[in-house]
Amino acid sequence: MLRFVPFLGVLSLVVINSPFGLAAERPTAVAGKSGRSVTMAPHGMIATSHPLAAQIGLDVLKRGGNAVDAAIATSAAMGVLEPMSCGIGGDLYAIVYDAKTQKLYGLNASGRAPGKATRQLFADRKLTEIPETGPLSWSVPGCVDGWDELRKRFGSKPFAELLEPSIGYAADGAPVPEVIAGYWKAGERGLRAGQGTAAVYLPGPKGQAPKAGEVFKNPALAATYQLIAKDGRDAYYKGPIADRIVAFSDRVGGLFAKPDFATHTSTWVDPAKTTYRGHEVWEIPPPGQGIAALQMLNLLEPYDLKAMGPNSPDYWHLFTEAKKLAYADRARFYADPAFAKAPVDELISKEYAAERRKRIDPHHAARDVPAGDPKIGRADTIYLCVVDKNHNCVSLIQSNYYGFGSMCAVPELGFALQNRGSLFALDEAHANRLEPGKRPFHTIIPAMVTQAGKPRFVFGVMGGDMQPQGQVEVLVNLLDFGMDVQAAGEAPRIEHIGSATPTGRPARGVGTIQAEGGIPEAVVEELTKRGHQVRRVARNGGGYQGIWIDPATGTLRGGTEARKDGAAVGY
Repeated sequence: MLRFVPFLGVLSLVVINSPFGLAAERPTAVAGKSGRSVTMAPHGMIATSHPLAAQIGLDVLKRGGNAVDAAIATSAAMGVLEPMSCGIGGDLYAIVYDAKTQKLYGLNASGRAPGKATRQLFADRKLTEIPETGPLSWSVPGCVDGWDELRKRFGSKPFAELLEPSIGYAADGAPVPEVIAGYWKAGERGLRAGQGTAAVYLPGPKGQAPKAGEVFKNPALAATYQLIAKDGRDAYYKGPIADRIVAFSDRVGGLFAKPDFATHTSTWVDPAKTTYRGHEVWEIPPPGQGIAALQMLNLLEPYDLKAMGPNSPDYWHLFTEAKKLAYADRARFYADPAFAKAPVDELISKEYAAERRKRIDPHHAARDVPAGDPKIGRADTIYLCVVDKNHNCVSLIQSNYYGFGSMCAVPELGFALQNRGSLFALDEAHANRLEPGKRPFHTIIPAMVTQAGKPRFVFGVMGGDMQPQGQVEVLVNLLDFGMDVQAAGEAPRIEHIGSATPTGRPARGVGTIQAEGGIPEAVVEELTKRGHQVRRVARNGGGYQGIWIDPATGTLRGGTEARKDGAAVGY
């Protein structure tokens, strides 16, 4: 039996009893140990949550393509092979390290609210929040333009070559792996109720989700990819794909118009950074939530986490309290900088962290956590990572937001439209308030770590609100607890939920710590004594992939956690 929860960025799934054995849930490991070996290779490596997609990217590297070429090909494959989590109806963020210039580049390839999407329209419909699914939750998909921007600036291969393997899998089909089959089954009811989704994603004679091992075909998506392969990004934003999306919008009560697509652009940005344990940690600035991870690291850095260890209630208490402080700021300040200036430099400064840290009580869980005053001091999804033979690096995350996005799909195009527009606030005073042409607050956050300016670790963790928390847990596991790149992702996690949100929802008291089974019972008991509310879960959201570049030998070391179907592959 499966319980489906639309979870920010991916589907959160609890499997109680499954005919597939391992299926969509696996127990978490003991801290510091893992269920599989680190993948090692000398020349190139790619890690993502579907083995066939990883192989597609590896083939690109072997044929002489670079890391960006491989990332685009892999991202396209994931839209075919893990369609509930991503696709060309969603958005894309990336960080690229270019070995030639020895610089990092950030790409915000997210879309904006339609021109018709006004707060007055929602007020007239007596809505106090934007619906989480359906046509009113749409923002313009940015993925395809993101591919094009990456390819034009850093790529070496044409779309026709990069999309060819995915066109083949879409047309001829590919077997569905265990975890993805579980996600699909969990979303079955929503797909039946959605607009156009059953026709695309429930292909059986009885309209059922494909089971593990069954072959899924999507000929409509193959034809859509062929249009992009032939005519590039303009086929999507100025050609027949945009025409069909807008016509579908008109049929189902959406707000899209042709100018929303024709005027769409991605934005190259300077990644934001902080330092932690002698490394530089890089994130995309708002409207994404990446700097929440940087704020958490700044808050934790003065503590001797290594001495505490991964099974220490002291560590997990400090982690949770740091999360609450960062997310209080996230709820207030993170928004599209074209409409509301987020004080990024101040929020991620060490001075600001020192002031905020004064609010942490080492013995008691905080119930009231307001946003800070950043004038102090200096004024959820698929993830993939690639490193090529020259150590060009790509950290890329691409998502529909909820599983199958808005639960709306244009049948003749073969992909679901995202529901990122539901992340706007409708409060006129909120920095993240809905405005036409504005980007919503965003959960997807690629990350990269450098040391003395050289790339060291390319990684990400999927899963909505879990993403900054998961990234911090992985980095602490690596840099404080000395775990390898595989164990760092498989170690038991906690996730704190219940903080205030950028959509205007207030915090829910002390919140709730969701502790995976591998967290010792003694830790849970002590956290409860300190005033935390703790509940056990089979697993938390997430989906970690990472590639570590050994500084001494240049050897690539890849990790991909057992919570997903994925693989890290190299040559």
